[in-house]
Amino acid sequence: QVQLVESGGGLVQPGESLRLSCAASGFTPRHYYMSWVRQAPGKGLEWVSGIVDDGSDTYYLDSVKGRFTISRDNAKDTLYLQMNSLRREDTAMYYCARRSVGSWSYDSWGQGTQVTVSS
Repeated sequence: QVQLVESGGGLVQPGESLRLSCAASGFTPRHYYMSWVRQAPGKGLEWVSGIVDDGSDTYYLDSVKGRFTISRDNAKDTLYLQMNSLRREDTAMYYCARRSVGSWSYDSWGQGTQVTVSS
């Protein structure tokens, strides 16, 4: 049974940092492209960042480039998102997701972790 479990969210002030983690089980993460996707209150899903199976290439939403860093530890079956210089507009539920092999769609999602940026 595929499971993705996010953690690390919380309430922080603008300019502060958080590190999100996503623990994977029930499959072999190193075979999959993985992403972080967020959903702000009252808005749709927004892709934030992605990383290829071996971690050699990473991709970012323009508004988070230079502030967020995606990484993975395939030995620990864990995906990370380091978020620095957080802004109020980064407030959202953050989900990790597994992309289907050979497809642009995502077939597995975690339950999400809430990030709130507020003074």
